Amino acid sequence: MLNRTTAPPIADAVDFKLELKPPSLFTLDNGVPVYTFNAGPQEVLQLEFVFYAGNWYEEQNVLAASTNFLLKNGTSKKSAYEINEDLEFYGAYFNRHCYNETATITLHCLNKYLADLMPLITEVITDAAFPEEEIATYKQNQKQRLQVNLQKCDFIANRLIDEHLFGFHHPYGRYSKMEDYDAIEREQLRKFYERFYTHGKCIIFAAGKLPADFDQLLNMHFGKLPFDQNSVQEVKYNIKPAEEKKYNIVNDSNGVQGAIRIGRPFFNRKHPDFPKAQVLNNIFGGYFGSRLMSNIREDKGYTYGIHSYIQNHLQLSAWMISTEAGRDVCEATIKEVYHEMQRLREEPVTEEELHLVKNYMIGTILGDLDGPFQVIARWKNYILNGLDSEYFYNSMNVIRNITAPEIQELAQQYLNPESFYELVVV
Repeated sequence: MLNRTTAPPIADAVDFKLELKPPSLFTLDNGVPVYTFNAGPQEVLQLEFVFYAGNWYEEQNVLAASTNFLLKNGTSKKSAYEINEDLEFYGAYFNRHCYNETATITLHCLNKYLADLMPLITEVITDAAFPEEEIATYKQNQKQRLQVNLQKCDFIANRLIDEHLFGFHHPYGRYSKMEDYDAIEREQLRKFYERFYTHGKCIIFAAGKLPADFDQLLNMHFGKLPFDQNSVQEVKYNIKPAEEKKYNIVNDSNGVQGAIRIGRPFFNRKHPDFPKAQVLNNIFGGYFGSRLMSNIREDKGYTYGIHSYIQNHLQLSAWMISTEAGRDVCEATIKEVYHEMQRLREEPVTEEELHLVKNYMIGTILGDLDGPFQVIARWKNYILNGLDSEYFYNSMNVIRNITAPEIQELAQQYLNPESFYELVVV
């Protein structure tokens, strides 16, 4: 019998042996790879279609995002209302998202209703109609939302810092304007949809408690669709960063708060320094107990929160520091950010702080692997980035074994103020 008068032993997360269980893989008759993770106690599943249909491939601004959003807003047989009624009848949740390189269609449902929902998903992928009234409503809503957001300094800052780092004509630096939505027409949506969805490159990810006949069911409905795994041609863009590195913009002359973004171009996950840089980033500003939070929030009281992160792009990345602070302390906040960079370059981190960050990172990863949806999400990230399980175990090894001198060397290499673009929007 468990003795509840004795506290259980406390173990450090760095001592845990984490295992990333591999997904199963099978291929549909049309060549589409399907990665599955069959696990979980609940009778639910997640089915996600990933298309190479992000704004990387659009020839007109906001075309990729608009196509993705309007997918479920009507087919030749069903209106948007009828599609939503069908989904609600089965208690299903259907969503779509558009990113830089990819766009997704995701279904969450009870596994006993998957067969009933398959025809609807097939219809959305092959027969989206893009009704004119739905397009008009979408344009109006997007322009109204954009008009509201343009009043917010943090929204402006997020748009402009990416433009400064990559250039407006690069997909990572591009952002929407009112006239972009006015220019969208039904025929353009149809062409993009047919090229990048109906006949596009697709990868499928599924997780949860999958039905026994899942493979056959998926192949029956999607194995004959005209997906073309060779349809996506490599598209290259040149980065054109801004010439100046410091910008101060007044968006609201009566505003009391400023949005601060400090960023630099960075490499993607395939670079050997990326896992080490993630450890440095967490010490610097990646979690609530980081240097930036301790100094600028807790000690100085300049902001409610400040954090740094490395963007998760497939091609290139950026190292970003983001916060909102009082208008009168924006410059002081920036000064403290550079001060923390200097400390990391000049002073080795203590073993206590490094041990704390290692425990935090591995503990976070342990939480991220809690459940089939989380596991397949990690695998999706790896697969789309061209990585495998070796990356996971190498990252665990880096976190456990990185030393204070290595952290200092990385800071000296990557945390130099002259490498960063600086933007303040008030």
